[in-house]
Amino acid sequence: QLQLVESGGGSVQAGGSLRLSCRASVSAASALTFRDYAMGWFRQAPGKEREAVASISWNGDSTSYSDSVKGRFTISRDNNKNMVYLEMNSLRPEDTAVYYCAGQLSWRTTFEYWGQGTQVTVSS
Repeated sequence: QLQLVESGGGSVQAGGSLRLSCRASVSAASALTFRDYAMGWFRQAPGKEREAVASISWNGDSTSYSDSVKGRFTISRDNNKNMVYLEMNSLRPEDTAVYYCAGQLSWRTTFEYWGQGTQVTVSS
């Protein structure tokens, strides 16, 4: 029902910045729209569990961040373009991971739609 494609990953030195993008597409047969989904960014480093990074409500009025990225990362969305973004500043080597875009229907409790991920590598 919801297709997600991430882009913008790459390699950067510690202290640098990257902006990740996620393009969302709702299936034509669905009565739902992009606005029916809360969106989030997750990441998973080698040998570690998947970690929630940031989330944003359907209209962008509410956002949340993990303690490790608070003050450095900013999540945003553009409902007219079906896009979600993650601006990452002051990157650290521990931010190295595959970053995933995810969607959650507003009336459900879990993120169940996922993109393929984009690699972010921060060198020291």
